[in-house]
Amino acid sequence: MSMDRLSAGKYLVIGRVGMDMTPTPQNTRTREAETMFVSMGGSSANIAAGLVRMGCDASLVTCVSDDSIGWYCLDQLDAYGVSKNHVRKVTGECRTSLAIYETRIEEHQSVIYRNNAADFQMDASDIEAIDFSAYSAVITTGTVFAAEPSRSAAFLAFEKARAAGLPIIFDVDYRPYSWPSPQVAEEVLSRAGGMADVIVGNDEEFGFMAGDIAKGQDMARRLASTSAAIVVYKMGPEGAVTFADGDEMHTGVYPASAIKPTGAGDSFMAGMMSSLTQGRPLQEAVLRGSACAAIVVSNVGCAVAMPTPAALDEFLNTHPAPLRG
Repeated sequence: MSMDRLSAGKYLVIGRVGMDMTPTPQNTRTREAETMFVSMGGSSANIAAGLVRMGCDASLVTCVSDDSIGWYCLDQLDAYGVSKNHVRKVTGECRTSLAIYETRIEEHQSVIYRNNAADFQMDASDIEAIDFSAYSAVITTGTVFAAEPSRSAAFLAFEKARAAGLPIIFDVDYRPYSWPSPQVAEEVLSRAGGMADVIVGNDEEFGFMAGDIAKGQDMARRLASTSAAIVVYKMGPEGAVTFADGDEMHTGVYPASAIKPTGAGDSFMAGMMSSLTQGRPLQEAVLRGSACAAIVVSNVGCAVAMPTPAALDEFLNTHPAPLRG
């Protein structure tokens, strides 16, 4: 993977945008809600928003329903400065995803409505219309591979990215409810991981790809030695192991007063990749990604909670060194 290519900071981000709804005030259960805080969500849209907040350019590739929820998402992409040139509106029975999640850790509930999801309607024509040479890298998450025609379109994007010499960044992001079966998910996500230059996932996701949770770290190590340039194996409060250039680097997590578990992975990805774009060393990039995750889980919302460079610097200057479990 050419790090020089990343320096231009022009990211093509593939995957869903949606509407998030959060019961207010903080700690309110959804079943007791009378008011909701509304914001933009969707893993890929969150990553794109985080990249823009950190000074990069990001264009989203997806589909949204041609209705009030889809229009909301399009307006939000504009508000965050994420290009929607490759976002297509679809009609019919498909709908933009809606997520309802609580700002509480104990007995936390997140419910995501994905039946007939509009983003799964992304197809080969959406990918064929993109000039990949205009971008520095492609980022996507495992969700885009969960159904057709999105799955085939995403693999086509990987092939075109390779042909154009673009690094492929892949967040495993395994969500069982999106897939027809665990067997299909294991096969497809392993194929996608084998094509990626940078892979980020947690211990459960790598374990799933390996067919055994106990073999997850070996799976991550093997990918780093055979195909990927960087593999980040996240272990929650125990930190992460990053495999690159034959080395294994252990990093911890920043203490945080978390009010929710959602958004951590998206913010980690945006923070790490924007830092690599800036030419920072890999260890620093991973730690800055961890700091971004700590910031987002401590605030309401996902995209709206993504830090700016000033907010990230303030956090790093006022928080203790990251902890290892």
